[in-house]
Amino acid sequence: MSEPPTIDQDVPRSPIDDVFPGMMPPEGLDPLADGILMEHQRAWIADQSPLKLGEKGRRTGITFAEALDSTLIAMAAKSAGGDHTYYVGDTKDKGLEFVAVAARFAKTVAKELLDVEEFVFTDVQEDGSSKDIAAYRIRFASGNQIVGLSSNPANIRGLQGRVVIDEAAFHRNVAAVIDACNALLIWGGTIRIISTHNGALNPFNELIKEIHQGLYDYSIHRITFDDAVANGLYERVCLVRGWEASPEGKEEWYRRVRKAYGSRAEAMREELDAIPREGDGVLLPLAWIEACSTAEYKVVRWEPPFEGFVDMPEAARRGEMAVFLNEQVAPALDRFRDQGLTWHLGGDFAMRQDRSSYPIGFVGQDLKRHVPLILELRTCPYDQQKQALFWLVQYVGAFASGVLDANGNGMVLAQEARQKFGPSRIVELMPSDEWLREYTPRFRAAFEDKTILLPADLDVRNDLRQFKIVGGVAKIPRHVRTEGSDGGKRHADSAVATLNFFAATFGGDAPRWRPLTEAGEMQPGRANPEANWIPLDA
Repeated sequence: MSEPPTIDQDVPRSPIDDVFPGMMPPEGLDPLADGILMEHQRAWIADQSPLKLGEKGRRTGITFAEALDSTLIAMAAKSAGGDHTYYVGDTKDKGLEFVAVAARFAKTVAKELLDVEEFVFTDVQEDGSSKDIAAYRIRFASGNQIVGLSSNPANIRGLQGRVVIDEAAFHRNVAAVIDACNALLIWGGTIRIISTHNGALNPFNELIKEIHQGLYDYSIHRITFDDAVANGLYERVCLVRGWEASPEGKEEWYRRVRKAYGSRAEAMREELDAIPREGDGVLLPLAWIEACSTAEYKVVRWEPPFEGFVDMPEAARRGEMAVFLNEQVAPALDRFRDQGLTWHLGGDFAMRQDRSSYPIGFVGQDLKRHVPLILELRTCPYDQQKQALFWLVQYVGAFASGVLDANGNGMVLAQEARQKFGPSRIVELMPSDEWLREYTPRFRAAFEDKTILLPADLDVRNDLRQFKIVGGVAKIPRHVRTEGSDGGKRHADSAVATLNFFAATFGGDAPRWRPLTEAGEMQPGRANPEANWIPLDA
């Protein structure tokens, strides 16, 4: 579809059929009768690929079709291809519902009267430990069974037979569930992954993209709400509800379903049209951030030591900041200073409400980007921000590049840093969408691959979580304001600064130079700031 679905679009045409397979079919319904299953449901059952994925709109009947398929397979003897089915839903109720639907099919199709049993499923871990999971099952005369589990077994690899993962995108650890499923193929298992979407960056959507790239051999079925309507969904709803089907009634019903989402067009398209939403997609999953965090690295914070600090004489303010830098900041850097490292800096400037944040770090021998220190300044006078920033660069010694926020008042400090340390080292950044498109995918990949290491800090973690996909571009929404652990307001300050640090590391072609003097002061007659730096081996 060239244009995204809207509330006012034409209603899909559909045949007038007789029945609709709801999640709990009426007593005596024969699901094998002509016309019972919609076309996309018949296609789902007909496809017996070992790996099969259903990308769907809500209530389009794929889980219903899977329940029928699971019943037919469980009824058959092992010699005829019969097998167990393990259903793993995202809620306990769905496990019970799936098994109950299968029990009704068994009664109608095979005349087997099966009771739904509740039992305790023992989930045996690879390390030998175990966990008990509430479960439901029906057992067939063939010796096969259909089991509905109330929560994800940690050891899906231990399940033998058919495994159905329903609403996969909403499981607690989607990626781990999908990875574990693939191991079942070793023993001839069958995998069915069914879900509506839950954001463009969800591992379910990532899996779909990788399948299209040829990285996995899944058979994909994409079924939207409109597909189901065209295949007779409305007529089947009428059968179950006891309504009289009519073209006018169908249009009213269709509009009512779409209008239920109000102004949330992206949510409507995600849930009905299988288009994963991007507007509120989180760039960095929480688990990735935490996996890239270490208590060995530090966030050091400064705020005025007393009220009226900004009005103190310059010498007093400089003295207070110098003591802080030498006593609190220097120890976090000292163990790295004599290792021949090349340093990079990121910066996000603030004066009143938010924080100024300055991550400083290096690319290590392990090729990871290390950030051993993030310096945060709250309501810090401009002169002391400049003092702290310049001190950082001069203290680490071998400084290669920095990317500094040049929006608003940050423009002045970024320009002064460029003048002091040279234009080949300092980028005065006013980020555009083009710049964000270049660096945020790499930034995300660094967290996914665990090739960046940051301080383990609650505020920094929460800042990084604020990156959202807006119009296909990862950025911090303007309206975002969170409360820090100190009770102050934040605007994802350390997230922006860390992205700037990350971008600075790609400017590593600058020579590894050090200041000409320990104090880093301008030398007489050296008007060009580049002349105030000399190579490390000089």
